[in-house]
Amino acid sequence: MTTARPLVVIRGAGDMATAAAHRLWRAGLDVALLERAAPTAIRRAAAFAEAVATGQATIEGVTAARCVTVAEARALLAAGTIPLLVDPAAALVAALAPAAVVDARMLKDDPGPRPAGAPLLVGLGPGFVAGVSCDLCIETQRGHTLGRVLTRGAPLPYTGVPAVIAGESARRVLRAPRAGVLRAAARIGDVVAEGAVLCTVDGEPACAAVGGIVRGLIPDGAEVTAGQKIGDVDPRGAAVDVTLISDKARAIAGGVLEAVLGRLGGRIP
Repeated sequence: MTTARPLVVIRGAGDMATAAAHRLWRAGLDVALLERAAPTAIRRAAAFAEAVATGQATIEGVTAARCVTVAEARALLAAGTIPLLVDPAAALVAALAPAAVVDARMLKDDPGPRPAGAPLLVGLGPGFVAGVSCDLCIETQRGHTLGRVLTRGAPLPYTGVPAVIAGESARRVLRAPRAGVLRAAARIGDVVAEGAVLCTVDGEPACAAVGGIVRGLIPDGAEVTAGQKIGDVDPRGAAVDVTLISDKARAIAGGVLEAVLGRLGGRIP
């Protein structure tokens, strides 16, 4: 005798959302992703968001494919594939009838109204308050409490300071020099030297402040704002596999799995 697997809808398909989807899927739950038409994921080699442009994306052996209707989404699930729908307003949540919704958009701000049809809402990171704007939330700040499930209160505030990797923090992050259209001059996975032009924004170059491997870069043709985070260079270089889910994302994904199964199983109030 078989039973239907619980469905979890995840808002967003960037690297954190992808890690959560991957963990939930591998744990035996069904997953559907909701993304916007022009994703701004930076770590695109480790993000299901790429399926918006390419039709499908495979991360560590799990595949997500873009579809349009709820019926198509259910058919993909039956075939063993995670469906991704372009639905930034989460208007399809009620029709999908999930057991839980995970908001993994990493907005770091007020997430807005609760989606209709979300019996359990789990929020990731700053902007959420457990018991107010969501039922449970997950700590996303690096440190001893990374991935912790909060039943009351808010995660630690956003600091804006990138984690230190091989002695580098803010310098490894690439930011838009101005507002405009981004044109890529490098690809994710390229090993670059300090000062290399990674992209231009309306003709103005954005250069690597450190040498290393390009771990992330916003898609060519994207509209960006001045100062927006648009790329990431890992100073550890070619030793880094840019297609793998990060340690931070895995920890957060573990918290998501705990939150969903803990609440559905009655272990988390």
